[in-house]
Amino acid sequence: MKYRRLRKDELEELKPEFVEFLASNQIEAKDWERIKKEEIEKAERLIDIFSDIVFEKILSSVHYLEQRSPGTIRIFKFDDEQITMNGIMIEDNTKIDFTENQTPEELIQLFKLAPGKLKIFTAQKSYSKDKLTEIYDLMQKGCLIVKNDQLFQVIEKLKNQ
Repeated sequence: MKYRRLRKDELEELKPEFVEFLASNQIEAKDWERIKKEEIEKAERLIDIFSDIVFEKILSSVHYLEQRSPGTIRIFKFDDEQITMNGIMIEDNTKIDFTENQTPEELIQLFKLAPGKLKIFTAQKSYSKDKLTEIYDLMQKGCLIVKNDQLFQVIEKLKNQ
């Protein structure tokens, strides 16, 4: 298994897709019920395979991840060959808390209002594992999927000022 097994509630939400997966493997409903009772290891293997397929589909669509703590924001961009990380860190005691999910516009304002208190940082690295595994590992560490590059681009502009 490459990722993790889907939880029971996750499998329940994906029931139509799981039924389709079983059907594509020529397993009908009555056969699945029998396998669950009589061939537990086979049932678990099938769930593991389905789980990996689901994660592969989700992870292959990820281009950006975000990780926030009270004093830091990190945005990860995933290209074919490397990860680029842009971030903002509070360097001084302020009342700014990045877990309040500021919009990109609010971050620009904070940067202008707190000169010298916010530090922009960036880093790049080639994948040490395959791309999807790296994305999965970061998600396991608390990163969330970001649908667009807006915050990444805002930090890019701020670091070039």
